[in-house]
Amino acid sequence: MRKAAVIGSPIEHSLSPVLHNAAYAALGLDWEYTRLECAEADVPALVASLGPEWVGLSCTMPTKRAALAVASSVTARAAAVGAANTLVRTDSGWHADCTDVDGVVGALREKGFSGGSTGVVIGAGGTATAVLAGFAELGISSVSLVVRDPSRAAEAVATAARVGVAVEVLSLSSVDLAVLAGSADVLVSTVPAEATAPLAAALARAPYVLDVIYHPWPTPVASAVEASGARLATGLDMLLHQAFGQVEQFTGLPAPQEVMRSALAAELAVRS
Repeated sequence: MRKAAVIGSPIEHSLSPVLHNAAYAALGLDWEYTRLECAEADVPALVASLGPEWVGLSCTMPTKRAALAVASSVTARAAAVGAANTLVRTDSGWHADCTDVDGVVGALREKGFSGGSTGVVIGAGGTATAVLAGFAELGISSVSLVVRDPSRAAEAVATAARVGVAVEVLSLSSVDLAVLAGSADVLVSTVPAEATAPLAAALARAPYVLDVIYHPWPTPVASAVEASGARLATGLDMLLHQAFGQVEQFTGLPAPQEVMRSALAAELAVRS
């Protein structure tokens, strides 16, 4: 039996097994996809321990940088982001990719976003780097990166340079978010829901908003965007689109997208 898994810590609530197992069943594959608790420091040993039956790993926090480091080959976008959420078994080792970029692009396109020139990103952590790579793919050439502490934005700035996006780092305490959002083509919030509560109305001024946080739901940003009439893409949309890419890389077959959507909806109904 072929095997795959999602790794990270904590991992017990990951929705990835729901998506992948539904996909494999629909594709007629007798494969098993599980969760493996794994700290960042343990990634090399875990990967080295996997037998030939293992075809791939989905890598969530805090394992994404370590996953990139253990790979024997790396896609250009994973190198640009500086992290990998996907490891695929090859004849010579493991191939690293970052389908989080697919998640960003797919989530926004699904909601009707066809491109633009200006974007805003709230936060500068690991998700923000994938967002910047996604923005480059969508044709966004200029990005305002809004952070509490500009001194912690170096990695995001480096990613922007690698993907050819001009970025301006702005301090949250000194920027008029409503004006900034209202003048942008698209905005992505990558920060926890509680941090966005006082900002939500301002962020909802953008015509397209992706809030990568999906628990607890609805987030303050989601509620504000829906009230404003702007187009909202969610972290669940992003989760689906990054999983589509992973399934296709693991199996070599087109992802059964509607089956995966239905499986996710059913699982969320149970959990609620």
